[in-house]
Amino acid sequence: MKRPLGVTLISCFYIIGALVLIFTAIFFNADADEFGIAYRFGLPNFPEQLFRVILAVASLILIYGYMGLKKWGFWLMIIYSFGFGLISYNLLSSHNQQPFIGNVSWSVIVLIYTFFVRKSFFLTEKDE
Repeated sequence: MKRPLGVTLISCFYIIGALVLIFTAIFFNADADEFGIAYRFGLPNFPEQLFRVILAVASLILIYGYMGLKKWGFWLMIIYSFGFGLISYNLLSSHNQQPFIGNVSWSVIVLIYTFFVRKSFFLTEKDE
C-alpha cells in the first residue's frame, strides 16, 4: 500500500527535529535554557547533550518504522506521542508557556492522525 501523505509529513517533521537535537547537542550551552530536555523528561541530573543525542537516535529509529508502515513503528509512535504529550501537558499546567501548548497540540494531532490511518500499518500481503 502507498504510504499516506500525513505519515510522510509527520516523519519529515520528526527527522528535522532529530537533526536539530543533534545540532544543538554539539553547539548547545547547557545553561542557556531554564528547562533542558532532560529536565522535561524527569531526568534533571542527566547530561543534557547526551540526552539530546539519545532522544534524536530514538526518534530516527521510531521514524524508520513509522515511515516503513511497520507495526512496531505504529506502536512506538503511539507510545512516544502519548508520553511526550503527557509530559508537555504536565509542564503546561505548571509553567503555562507557549512551547508546551504547541507540544501538547502536536502530540494530539499525531495521535489522532496515526489512529485514523492505522489500517495502513496492519495490512497483510494479500490485503494490498
